[in-house]
Amino acid sequence: MRTSIATVSLSGTLTEKLAAAARAGFDGVEIFENDLIGSPLSPEEIGERAADLGLTIDLFQPMRDIEAVPADEFARNLRRAEHKFRLMRRLGADTVLVCSSVSPYAVDDDDLAAEQLRRLADLAQEAGVRVAYEALAWGRHVSTYEHAWRIVEAADHPALGVCLDSFHILARGSDVTGIESIPGDKIFFLQLADAPQMALDVLQWSRHHRCFPGQGDLDVAGLVRAAVRAGYDGPLSLEVFNDVFRQADAGRTAVDARRSLTLLHESAGLTAPPAPVVPTGFAFVEIATADTARIAPLLTALGFSRTARHAGKPVDLWEQGEARILLNTDTGSHRPEPSLTAVGLESPDPAGASARAESLLAPVLPRRRAPGDAPLDAVAAPDGTEFFFCVTGRPAPSEGEATDSSGFAGSPVRAGWTGDFAPAPHTPAPIGITRVDHVALTQPWHHFDEATLFHRGVLGLRPHASVDLADPYGLLRSRAASNEDGTVRIALGVGASPTEDPARGGRPQHVALVTDDLVTTVRRALAAGARMLPVPPNYYDDLAAHHEFAPGELETYRDLGILYDRDEKGEFRHCYTVTTGRVFFELVERSGGYDGYGARNAPVRLAAQHALAE
Repeated sequence: MRTSIATVSLSGTLTEKLAAAARAGFDGVEIFENDLIGSPLSPEEIGERAADLGLTIDLFQPMRDIEAVPADEFARNLRRAEHKFRLMRRLGADTVLVCSSVSPYAVDDDDLAAEQLRRLADLAQEAGVRVAYEALAWGRHVSTYEHAWRIVEAADHPALGVCLDSFHILARGSDVTGIESIPGDKIFFLQLADAPQMALDVLQWSRHHRCFPGQGDLDVAGLVRAAVRAGYDGPLSLEVFNDVFRQADAGRTAVDARRSLTLLHESAGLTAPPAPVVPTGFAFVEIATADTARIAPLLTALGFSRTARHAGKPVDLWEQGEARILLNTDTGSHRPEPSLTAVGLESPDPAGASARAESLLAPVLPRRRAPGDAPLDAVAAPDGTEFFFCVTGRPAPSEGEATDSSGFAGSPVRAGWTGDFAPAPHTPAPIGITRVDHVALTQPWHHFDEATLFHRGVLGLRPHASVDLADPYGLLRSRAASNEDGTVRIALGVGASPTEDPARGGRPQHVALVTDDLVTTVRRALAAGARMLPVPPNYYDDLAAHHEFAPGELETYRDLGILYDRDEKGEFRHCYTVTTGRVFFELVERSGGYDGYGARNAPVRLAAQHALAE
C-alpha cells in the first residue's frame, strides 16, 4: 500500500518537510493548513515542488467545527469551505479532512449533522474534492468512528466518507472489528499514530505523546488489518503530534517514520520484508579508549584475561567464561575516554540479519577489513552504537592442550570473528563471571522512541514496559528489550541532568556481567583491586524493613555494596564498579525466574554515582 506522512509530524519549513519525506521514500504527504499558511510559496508552487519530489498530496487538513451548527454559522462555514476547495484545486489535493465539531455552537442532532455534511459534500463535489469526516476522541457530540459512520451513512453522498484515525479510535478503547462493516470505498483515508499507555486527558495525550506505530502500546496493526478487510486500499498515512519530533531533525524523523510503516505493513500482513533474525547471545562488547591503562586494570580485577590480539588492528580481546570485551585503541582524538562503542550479537544468520536491517533503513556501516578477516556486517543504532552480527568460533583444544577457564585453546581460531585474533600469552585469574547479562545504552532524549523501534524491528528484540527512574536531578525514562530466553538483554535509558557535560557525551553506559555467586565474586574483585560503588548505609536500613534475611546476610551486602531485589519469581543481587571514563560494570546474580533489572535500586545507584562525582 502507498505510504504518506502529515507535514505536522516533521519539523522545519514546508519545503524542508517535503524534501525529508521524499528522501525517506514516502509516496505522498498530508499538507497541514498551518504549514501552507506559513509558506512563502503559492499553492501552485507547493504542488509543483511536491510533484518534482515524486510526492502526491493525499490530504489537506483540517477543516474544523463545520457540522450541526445554527444556520447562520453554517453559512459562514460554507463560505470558508468554498474558499478552501478552490485553494485545494490550486494545490493539487482532492481530499479534505473535516474533524467532528468541538464548537460550543454545535448541537447534538445527527440529522442536522448529516444534512449539513451533505450540503458540504455537494459543494466539494462541484470543486472535484472529497470530504473525509473524522471523529475526534474529544469531539463535542461525535467522538467515535461508529458515530461518525452513522452520520456519513445517513448523509448518503458519493463525495462524503470517513477518515479513520488510529489514535482517536484506540485511545478510547473502541472495538476495531466494527470497521469491517464500513464499505471500503467509504473509508476515504486512514491516519495512523501509536502512543504509550498513559493516564492523561485524551486531548493532552494526543497533542504531546503520539509516536510512530511500533513505538507505543496501541494495536495499530489490528486496526489496519480491519480496514484492509473492509476493502480500504488508500495510503497508510502517519499523523503524529509529538513535542520531540517538532524539534528533531526532519530527515532523521522521516526515516524513522518510514521504518515504522515498513514494520506496520509486516505486522498487518501486507508485505514481507526479510524476516527478523533474533540474536542468540552477546558475542562481545567493544570499549574504545585512547589509553588501555585506564580500563585494563579494572578488567584484570574483574577476572578478565587478555587472551588475543587482532592480527591487523590495535584491538585486544579480553575474556572470562563466555564474556568477551574488545579494547580498541584506534579511536582518534574524539574518544579519549573509555567509551562503549559497539556490541557484537551472536546471530544464526548474519547475512539475513544485515538484510533485515537494510530493508528497515538502518545505516549499514562500511568496515575496514584485510583479505583474511572474517566478514562482519554492522549497523548503527540511533545513539551511534555499532551492532555487529557475528558467529563466534570456538577452537576445539587438541589432545593434551591447556585451556583457560573459558575453554579458549591456545591456538588461532579460524571460524567466525575470533579467527581474526592471534592468541596472546596469559595467566587466567577468573573470579566467577560467566557471561554478559545485559548492556545498558543511554539514548539522547530525542532518539529514545527511535531506539525502541530500532531494537524491536531491526534486531528482533521484544520491548518491555517503560519505567521512570528517579535521579537526583530529574527523571530518567528506561525501557528494556530482550530475546525470549533472556540471553540478549539491552536496557535503553534516557534523561538529562544540569550537571552533565555534553562534550563528554552525557551519561555513561554500562555492561552487566553474570556470576553464580555474587558475594564470592565481589570479594575476589575487591581483593584484586576493583573499586566498587559505595552504597549509602540508609539503603540497607530500608532494605531490612522490606525483606527478611538470614543471619549475617544483610551485613555482608552492606560490607560489599551489594543491592538486592526480589519479585514473585526470584531474587536479584547486583553491585557496580565506579565509572571509568564513560563506562562502568555491573555484577549480577539472578536466581529463580527473576527477569528484571533491579529498577527499584536505580535511584540509589544514580545518587551514589552523583555523590562520587562531586
